[in-house]
Amino acid sequence: MALLDGLAARLREIVGAESVITDPAELATYDCDGLTYHRATPGVVVLPDTTEQIAAIVRACAGAGVPYVARGSGTGLSGGALPRTDGVLIVTSRMRRVLEVDAANQRAVVEPGVINLDVTRAARPYGYYFAPDPSSQQVCSIGGNVAENSGGAHCLKYGFTVNHVLACEVVTPDGEIVELTEGPGYDLLGAFVGSEGTLGITTKVTVRLTRLPESVRTLLAGFDSMERAGAAVSAIIADGVVPAAIEMMDALSIEAAEAAVSCGYPPGAGAVLIVELDGPAPEVDVQFERVKELCAEAFELRVAADDVERGLIWRGRKSAFAAVGRISPDYIVQDGVIPRTTLPQVLARIDAISREHGVRVANVFHAGDGNLHPLVLFDGAEAGAGERAEEVSGRILDLCIEHGGSITGEHGVGIDKARHMPRMFTGEDLDTMQMVRCAFDPAGLCNPGKIYPTPRLCGEAPGRRKGVHPLVGSGKADLF
Repeated sequence: MALLDGLAARLREIVGAESVITDPAELATYDCDGLTYHRATPGVVVLPDTTEQIAAIVRACAGAGVPYVARGSGTGLSGGALPRTDGVLIVTSRMRRVLEVDAANQRAVVEPGVINLDVTRAARPYGYYFAPDPSSQQVCSIGGNVAENSGGAHCLKYGFTVNHVLACEVVTPDGEIVELTEGPGYDLLGAFVGSEGTLGITTKVTVRLTRLPESVRTLLAGFDSMERAGAAVSAIIADGVVPAAIEMMDALSIEAAEAAVSCGYPPGAGAVLIVELDGPAPEVDVQFERVKELCAEAFELRVAADDVERGLIWRGRKSAFAAVGRISPDYIVQDGVIPRTTLPQVLARIDAISREHGVRVANVFHAGDGNLHPLVLFDGAEAGAGERAEEVSGRILDLCIEHGGSITGEHGVGIDKARHMPRMFTGEDLDTMQMVRCAFDPAGLCNPGKIYPTPRLCGEAPGRRKGVHPLVGSGKADLF
């Protein structure tokens, strides 16, 4: 603690005493991100206002050998911003200026603390918007979106955050300020976006803006079963229609949404689909009629007549994660990906696992690209309930891998799924990934303990692998 006390004094010199938190009660505010199952009270919290302050903070941490973690709004769902009890938490929420909206070049420049939806609000008067739209877009920040390569309902058509980032100003783990851009040579920008805060801290982001579509049509379809809703999803994609979004919710998640926001979804539905099309009006009109035909097995169809009705349809889906708190005191939000065609089999297996363990699972997901978000419900006050929920979560991720999918689609690996990485990747794969990480952060101080189950190269302390890495030995890679 003496080391942290001395470092805290240096941090006060950098940002001012009012921007450094050491009081235990105040530190508890930052002990988790949106995944509350994992908690750790940070040693020190610092709230910088500028890039230069962040660079100075990182240099101070590096000089003292103290680990640090960057945090934005704290809405992440994989424990990616879980702090270190022996380290510094660098919170970027005060850096929330939209620095420029350049409509002529379809881009905007923003600080990392800017809220996702505020980018669209700033661009809308010029006829543009920011396409990535996580469910938490009213509160999540751009810096976190970059760290996790966040997606959202409309990523089916428009892609993830990485497809909308043109440049990042980054403070590297040695405290240098650099600009990562698209261009020839190594794709450092692509490596940085989605690296979950392990390669540096973004302090300025240039994002691509998308022109507002001429027409948007939204449909809500109520089905009596998940199987019929899933069949409709497959039929829509097989028909060649690429909606902006296709979202699905099961009966348990609908129950939660009704309890939280009274969304008014079809009573008695075993599943609901939200299908949204956008683009040129003639194309949207033709495709929308086709989508309605392909949802013929729905017992109820609702078409939004205007933006207000569209907002009401989306209200239940956008609130689904938080709404589960109305029907369960605790829950784990999982995030896996499967091939869309395996949806019926995987959902049936999830149901069987749920019944086998006596643990309820609510399903909310981006049906169009097979990105599942099972919400595993439990009561932390009940002995063994958390462990059973963890077991169910792990088995769901195993299902995703077994069916040719991935353990994460958009929430990241963080601390929550690090132990599952060896189930998806070989030891050589993980070593190679950590070689990249060590190239950026040889001291292993930048958000340590995330993504990888065990440190294989530089790890938690400085140092390299003993022996020759397999890729180096085979002549396929160089170690500098």
